[in-house]
Amino acid sequence: MATSEAGSLRLSTAQGRWVLLATVLGSSMAMLDGTVVNVALPRIGTDLGASLASLQWTLNAYLLTLAGLILLGGALGDRYGRRKVFLIGVVWFAAASAACAAAPTIHVLIAARAVQGIGGALLTPGSLAMLQAVFHPDDRSAAVGLWSGLGGVSAAVGPFLGGWLVDGPGWRWIFLLNLPLAAAVIAVTSRYVPESRDESAVGRFDVPGALLAALALGAITYALTAAGEGLSPAVWVSGALGLLLAAAFVAVERRAPDPMLPLGLFSSRLFTAVNLVTLCVYAAFSGVFFLLVVQLQIVSGFSPLLSGFALVPITLLMLTLSARAGRLGKRIGPRVPLTVGPLLCAAGVLLMLRIGPGSSYWVDVLPAVAVMGSGMTLLVAPLTATVLAAVEVRHAGIASGVNNAAARAAGLLAVAALPAMAGLSGDAYRVPSSVDSAFHTAMLICAGLLVCGGLIASVTVRGNVLAPEEQPVAEPSCDWPCSTTTPPFDPGHSRTPEGPATGTAAGPSSEN
Repeated sequence: MATSEAGSLRLSTAQGRWVLLATVLGSSMAMLDGTVVNVALPRIGTDLGASLASLQWTLNAYLLTLAGLILLGGALGDRYGRRKVFLIGVVWFAAASAACAAAPTIHVLIAARAVQGIGGALLTPGSLAMLQAVFHPDDRSAAVGLWSGLGGVSAAVGPFLGGWLVDGPGWRWIFLLNLPLAAAVIAVTSRYVPESRDESAVGRFDVPGALLAALALGAITYALTAAGEGLSPAVWVSGALGLLLAAAFVAVERRAPDPMLPLGLFSSRLFTAVNLVTLCVYAAFSGVFFLLVVQLQIVSGFSPLLSGFALVPITLLMLTLSARAGRLGKRIGPRVPLTVGPLLCAAGVLLMLRIGPGSSYWVDVLPAVAVMGSGMTLLVAPLTATVLAAVEVRHAGIASGVNNAAARAAGLLAVAALPAMAGLSGDAYRVPSSVDSAFHTAMLICAGLLVCGGLIASVTVRGNVLAPEEQPVAEPSCDWPCSTTTPPFDPGHSRTPEGPATGTAAGPSSEN
């Protein structure tokens, strides 16, 4: 296996390109699975006799374990080796995918999806953290831009690929697709990716925190999903329990000697702000991708293949322009891309209001997805880069985990809440008029979320933390609860209130 000194690998080398390929393929498994399932939902519902709530749980069981455990996955990688935990996650994910493909009932499928999410929680933070830890500081923004762009391509191509499989051999093949992909990831990672870890990581793992996070998300998700059938006592009890568990999670994290979520990370205003932007935009993205393919198939009469093909412009835009967007963010700073990107996406979502019965792909669908894809291209790479630029390199795993958790939790809650907010429940997803009305209401909500994300970025993101010039050294701030025993201050890890480390531990171009 090839080796390299931490933070010294160049993107232009053969090993650098193999490392990039391994991380892109690995993260693509999770991203692809997150979108490819959407286009198959109507067919899964028909074959397995599922209600809308069951279809929501087909998505949310995966997102629940992924969002609830992804912080623990990042911490495990920092402690025991990012490459090792990444490989375990890939194997776990592949095994659960095989179980999904063989599921005889909707309940078995939901359970297998929950297990699959655990594998995703292990592999997802590691893919990005390996890039941050292995590549030279001058190459990190470009590497992350390529990672974001190519990973975004897999997410966008998922509906097209899913439609082709659903129309062809059947929906079960959308899960079997992960098996050869996992084999390729294991082969490349084992041979070319060097190991990296946080040598200062010590202490116990925050298992209570992970359980509380998962239980809180599960209770809130159940309440939002069940609310579509009416505000029963179970909905109120589940919602209240979820909020209490969330409050308990925060309390535990404040007192834990080794918290899963070091609340001190949020002492960086930039880190906090960009995660708020992540919550807004990824809630909107999840809502759009969940309901758009249903609208196209049930209301507009598109086949699964054609409804998947409708999103190809996003694939092409992100494939060709995401790396440039990453370089643009490094040159001009993240504020403009993080402001303009969500607003462009909002414009594209509003154009989707034209999609209805008898819609034309060229006249009604293409302009909307092209505008939304332009916004996503401008947004995704600088967003990812800015999250990691706000913390020290040694915290890359936990920072990646926090941002991924924010994105997945946002998607989880959006899929649970949007149908109820839009008035869609039960078997109504099979009635074109009901789907059409709910779709238009949901798109207005998603557009509002995207505008909120852009406004938050405009107001809170300042300076150019991705520029090659060194930032001035400021007084250190805690990346851990300041009330606990902290390691001695290392001037090589000091940072500005909004910027990355300015010493050798983090490069100026370092990066949901």
